[in-house]
Amino acid sequence: MATKPGILTEWPWAGLGNLKYLVLAPFACHSIYTFFMSRDESQRDMFYILVLPFTLSRMIHYQLWISISRYRTAKGNNRIIDKSIEFDQVDRESNWDDQIILFGLVYYIGYLIVEQAHHMPVWRTDGIIITALIHIGPVEFLYYWFHRALHHHFLYSRYHSHHHSSIATEPITAVIHPFAELLAYYMLFAIPVFTTVFTGTVSMASLGAYAIYLDFMNLMGHCNFELIPKWMFSIFPPLKYLMYTPSYHSLHHTQFRTNYSLFMPMYDYLYGSVDKSSDTLYEKSLEREAEVPDVVHLTHLTTLESIYHLRLGFASLASKPHASKWYLLLMWPVTLCSIVLTWIYGHTFVVERNLFKNLKLQTWAIPKYRIQYFMQWQRESISNLIEEAIIEADQKGIKVLSLGLLNQAKQLNSHGEFYVKRYLHLKVKVVDGSSLAVAVVLNSIPEGTSQVVLRGSLSKVAISIALALCQGEIQVVTLNRDDYRRLKAKLTPEAATNMVLSNSYNVSKTWLVGDGLSDDEQLKAPKGTLFIPFSQFPLRKVRKDCFYFNTPAMIAPKHLENVDSCENWLPRRVMSAWRIAGIVHALEGWNEHDCGEMMIDVEKVWKASLSHGFCSLTKISAA
Repeated sequence: MATKPGILTEWPWAGLGNLKYLVLAPFACHSIYTFFMSRDESQRDMFYILVLPFTLSRMIHYQLWISISRYRTAKGNNRIIDKSIEFDQVDRESNWDDQIILFGLVYYIGYLIVEQAHHMPVWRTDGIIITALIHIGPVEFLYYWFHRALHHHFLYSRYHSHHHSSIATEPITAVIHPFAELLAYYMLFAIPVFTTVFTGTVSMASLGAYAIYLDFMNLMGHCNFELIPKWMFSIFPPLKYLMYTPSYHSLHHTQFRTNYSLFMPMYDYLYGSVDKSSDTLYEKSLEREAEVPDVVHLTHLTTLESIYHLRLGFASLASKPHASKWYLLLMWPVTLCSIVLTWIYGHTFVVERNLFKNLKLQTWAIPKYRIQYFMQWQRESISNLIEEAIIEADQKGIKVLSLGLLNQAKQLNSHGEFYVKRYLHLKVKVVDGSSLAVAVVLNSIPEGTSQVVLRGSLSKVAISIALALCQGEIQVVTLNRDDYRRLKAKLTPEAATNMVLSNSYNVSKTWLVGDGLSDDEQLKAPKGTLFIPFSQFPLRKVRKDCFYFNTPAMIAPKHLENVDSCENWLPRRVMSAWRIAGIVHALEGWNEHDCGEMMIDVEKVWKASLSHGFCSLTKISAA
């Protein structure tokens, strides 16, 4: 929102939420009906029916730029500025599709009102030339001076400051404007369109190509990584006056009073508003190499929908805890393609970058879904991918690599120990994060608790929790005889007295649960039970009269920067214990691996995490 919002700031359909797309429905239905159902041939117009698919294709175009830009800026090569992007910017830019809806409305209404737009040809060379010339001349000229006017304090505070709230831009920043401001831009861009319409030179090619050109240049100019090669300007030097670069426009967002041009810098050169550092920043950005982080967290895809919740996917979904959305079912062709790609593509990819004080962090993802980790014939392939990631991290000089989710599964690599034993001279420290996960669970148990129920598959974390509680004079109740024997065998005679085998589900209202807990068992728990998971994946909530903790996690301190997405199902600015463990390991400079059956002292890692600003996540959430 602008600092002093002016009239027509809000979009007309802002109150409709996700139903805003319905404003296009009457026009879309009418175009389909007249094309396929009308008996009058004169009513069938190819342009009219193509408005809807072309509008949808623009959304795909935008999403491609979002994904590419986020991937490139996370890697760091050719990145222009390092300023972080936070949740407030993601929320502010979540309505980027409003201008696409407006585009559809303008084309539909324009077609119905302007008779000269009916039955236009597919191609007319003269119309394309006229469109290009008018854009170079009147459109660029008028935009330049209108843009300078928008930087006057009166208009800037009421409109344009909303756009400039984003210093580190993303492609969609290009279209984040108040409604009135975007209407003014549309009036400018309509000049070549109406000129060709009323001179009878319009064609579907000229309208489509002009819209694609506007989108491409606008999105490219806000992508925060330099991609225009230097040889283009060497071959044709005047090109620098006819096409801007992302670094050129980035200076407008950091300096505010320079580089006002739309896409063609010639007017900045004519009127002396070119930033003197434009060429320097351009060359510096081109020469910038990929960033080498200090800590890498290695994760993987979870559900089939998780590709859309990745930071590289839909920004609005990534900025919220992972939850199923019904409309994602409509995207099954894309989901199916992603599954095929996970079988074909054989390398980890960078998902996210963060900064913790002076520590550079990255998240890498294994291109495999959770379900694939349980397929016997996929395990070797997955293990090889994890091994390659560890070797790559070691070769790059990365300090710590933490194994997230199932990348540390015992049946896959013995909690990472397989790689440490195979490569005895690894410089990168492999961390499975179990010690901090244990600490988080222990510190989540309400004070005064004297007895807990332990249910679910016995993991490294579960065993350590049970042992710590028994040694701390808290009774651990298990309902499984094999689990009871296994745990009791690891305890001293004194601590073993706190290990209890029971047939009743009503012994305690504090349940420590892991993978394998069934819905039926949840239903047998007493009313008001607190479920505290020790597993990597969240428990399915089936009780409305009980309370559920998140999976082991902590709240990140404010000095963790560039946080604009949620880690799977966790709330904003909350990180899993397994991920935090790698960060703390690097901050403390511990020169040992923390994986396999052995663990760093639980109390030691807990105190270290608190000392670095991580906070306990103790909020209880009802089902």
